Order: sequence, then C-alpha cells, then structure tokens
Amino acid sequence: MAPQTRVKERAEEQSSAMSTDQQAAIRMVANDLHRLNHSVMKAVDAGVSVELVRSARHHGEGNWGDLLIPVIVTQGRG
Repeated sequence: MAPQTRVKERAEEQSSAMSTDQQAAIRMVANDLHRLNHSVMKAVDAGVSVELVRSARHHGEGNWGDLLIPVIVTQGRG
C-alpha cells in the first residue's frame, strides 16, 4: 500500500490566513508535489533510487523557495 503523504491537506490547513492568490499558488504546489511523490514511488518500484536535492533558492520580496533537481541511481538487474 502506498504511503499517504497528506501534502494537499496540510497545505490547505496552512493556507487559511493567505490571500486568494496565495492560496491558489499553494494549491498548485501541493498538487504538483502529489504528482512528484507519485512519480518518485513509480521510479523506485521500477528499480531506481531517487534523491531530490536543492539546486538553488529562489528569492522574491522577502520570501524564498527551494528549487530541486533529482539525483538518480540505477541498480543493475541481474
């Protein structure tokens, strides 16, 4: 059984004090993270290891966000 990440639910709980535009942006991040987590699980099930590493940090008007790249390790199947 796949683990339940609850990313979308946590984001919605944390966004109650945000503007409508901020809430929409957070929902988009939560949805994309859900798809990313699903893709990582599929890659692991296919036989590769996936590590997400911060490649940079985006700054804007006192706020910031981490940008990620995947580091993939394949393992030989004998």
